[in-house]
Amino acid sequence: MEDLIDEKHQSTDSDDIKKKSQDLERNITLGEGELHDPVFKHADPNDGDEALKAFAGHDGEVIVMTPEMEKKLLRKIDWNLMPMLCVVYGLNYLDKTTLSYASIMGMKSSLNLKGDNYQWLGSMFYIGYLVWEYPTNRLLQRLPLAKWSSFNIIAWGATLCCMAATSTFASAIAVRFFLGLFEAAVTPGFTLFTSQWYTREEQGLRTGIWFSFNGFAQIFGGLIAYGISVGVKKSGAAISSWKIVFLAIGLLTIAIGCIFLYFMPDNQLNAKFLKPHERLMAIERIRNNQQGVGNKHFKMYQLKEALTDPVTWAFVFYALVADIPNGGISNFFSQLIVSFGYTPDESLLYGTPGGAVEVVALIICGYLGDKYGQRLLISISGLLIAMLGMILIVALPLSNNTGRLAGYYLAQASPTPFTALLSMISSNIAGYTKKTTVAALYLVAYCVGNIIGPQVFRPEDAPRYKPAEITIIIAVSISHNGVCNILKYMTEDPPSNKDRTTGTQKGRKEKKHQEIGRG
Repeated sequence: MEDLIDEKHQSTDSDDIKKKSQDLERNITLGEGELHDPVFKHADPNDGDEALKAFAGHDGEVIVMTPEMEKKLLRKIDWNLMPMLCVVYGLNYLDKTTLSYASIMGMKSSLNLKGDNYQWLGSMFYIGYLVWEYPTNRLLQRLPLAKWSSFNIIAWGATLCCMAATSTFASAIAVRFFLGLFEAAVTPGFTLFTSQWYTREEQGLRTGIWFSFNGFAQIFGGLIAYGISVGVKKSGAAISSWKIVFLAIGLLTIAIGCIFLYFMPDNQLNAKFLKPHERLMAIERIRNNQQGVGNKHFKMYQLKEALTDPVTWAFVFYALVADIPNGGISNFFSQLIVSFGYTPDESLLYGTPGGAVEVVALIICGYLGDKYGQRLLISISGLLIAMLGMILIVALPLSNNTGRLAGYYLAQASPTPFTALLSMISSNIAGYTKKTTVAALYLVAYCVGNIIGPQVFRPEDAPRYKPAEITIIIAVSISHNGVCNILKYMTEDPPSNKDRTTGTQKGRKEKKHQEIGRG
């Protein structure tokens, strides 16, 4: 919890600093009764973490939290937070991939797309994402976390609905830009939610679970698109089937965003589902994360730490290389399955099992990574499976459409290292400014990779797209054989005796998951 107070930049005297630290480090006694309204007694309101508000005014009290009480509290947190995180993150993926469904449902002809127009529709989303990534990270730090996230969810739902009103390439590409801009807040915001509510040992699995709803979204989205496509062909409709898909998913997103706004707390201090004494327990149980529950003060020294840490740039390089395949496949997977010899309607339906592969891979890797304290090492297995899948797509003859489709399914296991690294940012990087900076850089690289991805699927290579498939194999190979090994070396065997994540001497807290490479 040392990071809750910026000791390097306090303007108060040393006695005041010492007193603040004592307030946070004390044992606290807590009963079942109501608590008084929190007040600042020793905290500088210009710099202290939000957790100070909860602990102030309870000197001499002791938190009694048995394992049974903690398990009960954790279950309560899970049941109230995880469903919202999971559903919204699934919609976050579904909103991006709706373009892929629409591409084989008549959108390309309706918008009169030519040449590389569709490629740029895929890339433009991530250009908007890239432009707004760092500003939205700063706003996530400055504004109430749940409320800013809710605004963006509702806004991107409304923007997705606007795709149904487009009639030209120019209008569609403008909508895609703003869609990416609003969705830029989701992943870093959910990383902050996870770090605020869960211990290091719990974060890997939770991150894997909410990220795995990308896969559930692929299953759900494929079934919805298939049902709309078949239904419109049989019964007709006032508007095109691809427009109905955008409207249906956009309106659903708006509705979920409103629910998120009402139920999701900004942090433990305003969690409606927790009793007053449970709020303090929820903060106390994450004390050793050294991250607090939110700090609105920008700390320049943490920005410098983030920019000068080699591990930060190793994360960035990995995200850049690994997300070239993601950018291509997420925008072209429907067309890719059609290239295997299936009809457009069959493509919508047959793409759904790939989501199941992603769900299973992410949850298993997240669970085993937390259990054995080797998130990154275990997550590399997903890349091996994905590489095998892409080799099958390239190597098998066009006549073997079943084998190539199986290869596509295996390729959906590729996000496991990306998720492992995301959870490591959540659980192992202390300091709100540093955490948001590293997350922003990581996601900026993610955007660049996803901008490049659609560009490798050139129109002249259709329908086989063999050069794109080979490019994906190379990118996955580099991710596995190069970047992941470098990251593992850098994080598990750092060259200095300083903990890169907290700036404290090793040996001070020798706990599982304390160092970045162990968690």
